[in-house]
Amino acid sequence: MTRVVVVEEHPMFAEGLIGLLGDLDGVEVAGHAASGEEAVELVAATSPDIVLMDLHLPGMSGIEATREIRSRCPGVAVPALTMLSDDATILEAIRAGVRGYLLKEATPAEIARSLAAVAAGHVVFDRGAGDRVLAALSDPRVEPRPLPELTDRELEVLDLIAAGLTNPAIAERLCLSEKTVRNHVSNVFAKLGVGDRAAAVARARDAGLGSRRPGRPPG
Repeated sequence: MTRVVVVEEHPMFAEGLIGLLGDLDGVEVAGHAASGEEAVELVAATSPDIVLMDLHLPGMSGIEATREIRSRCPGVAVPALTMLSDDATILEAIRAGVRGYLLKEATPAEIARSLAAVAAGHVVFDRGAGDRVLAALSDPRVEPRPLPELTDRELEVLDLIAAGLTNPAIAERLCLSEKTVRNHVSNVFAKLGVGDRAAAVARARDAGLGSRRPGRPPG
């Protein structure tokens, strides 16, 4: 039995997916999450085999959620089912660890076949996404994402640390609570294997981060 978590913001589309999966032999729906944060918690609670992930989610994006899930549970396969089809999103999703990329225009039969393939250990892309992936990966101008073990938010926090901002200043800049920033900083230290702010700054500078001046907003 393949256990699947569905991550989808839109209730009607989620209901259709859950109904489709429930009709497939050998598939059990382990739960539904409507945001990236919910997805991470649900995967930790249910230990599914597959997470069918929308990428456009409120709060934590599907890409960030994928990266976090793959970091915590590397045995879980995460295929994307999304409306986002631009090259940058596809590449970022691959770097985050997706095992497939399907657009929401896929037919129920295509979704079913893709899930079966992912469950068997294969990587699946629809034709359009696959062509763009091959073209983008062969482009020498495509640069790898720095420190891929960090989520997008953790990378943003580290960038601001390296730029000289304190935790309260980072909280104000990113419209987060200081407690949330402290949690992100702790996660950054743990993932980078560093024990203090100076060592984290050194790793960030080696990765090309920290170029922003503290007085200027990011991006």
